Amino acid sequence: MNSRGIYTIYQFEIARTLRTLGQSIASPVISTVLYFIVFGSAIGSHIQTINDVPYGAFIVPGLMMLTILSQSVSNASLGIYFPRFTGTIYEILSAPLSFVEIVIGYVGAAATKSVAIGLIVLTTAWFFVPLHIAHPIWMLFFLIMTSVTFSLLGFIIGIWADGFEKLQLIPLLMITPLTFLGGSFYSIHMLPLFWYQVSLVNPAVYLVSGFRWSFYDSGDVSLMISVTMISLFTIICLAIIAWIFKTGYGLKK
Repeated sequence: MNSRGIYTIYQFEIARTLRTLGQSIASPVISTVLYFIVFGSAIGSHIQTINDVPYGAFIVPGLMMLTILSQSVSNASLGIYFPRFTGTIYEILSAPLSFVEIVIGYVGAAATKSVAIGLIVLTTAWFFVPLHIAHPIWMLFFLIMTSVTFSLLGFIIGIWADGFEKLQLIPLLMITPLTFLGGSFYSIHMLPLFWYQVSLVNPAVYLVSGFRWSFYDSGDVSLMISVTMISLFTIICLAIIAWIFKTGYGLKK
């Protein structure tokens, strides 16, 4: 394992993030405050509790998941897209690095930023509502696994995209809507039967449910189903990335 090569890529990506540190921190903090004003105050005044959890506290896991998913995809896709755009990807591919080491460097940096931002959102939420994390180990598991998995997805999107417009296409048209419709701000058990069954097709439901279970010992689906779904999604992303490097898709012109 070329640890120096991995660290070089990781360090470069982290340095790129640190150059916009103010924006990276300010954006999730401001977004969190706005969500609490809109959802916590406006909707929370009509919905006092869900599953015996105050509504303001209930939306925190969903709000964190919304931020983590979008940040993971965005950071990882930009990280690998710019080397392709500038042509420096060929220097990386010709370096004594396996595709596993390249992926660890880029995905590791993107996941690190997502985890940090997720914790910032959690800290900000603590100023608005009292929080209790029933299963902190499981909370960290879902936090890290979600960050890594969607950073892998972002890595795939960054290789697939041939323009900046496509970089925004998947997060804008898929990730954000799926998260909003995945029970981030409500329980899917509140939906009519037909829409409840439709929601079960949404992969975000299982991520949000597992994450919320780690906080309040209550979720829309069982813990094992949530773990199985995120593990399956991780395996699929890894298989696609392995195929990309094997075939050179998107890497060679």
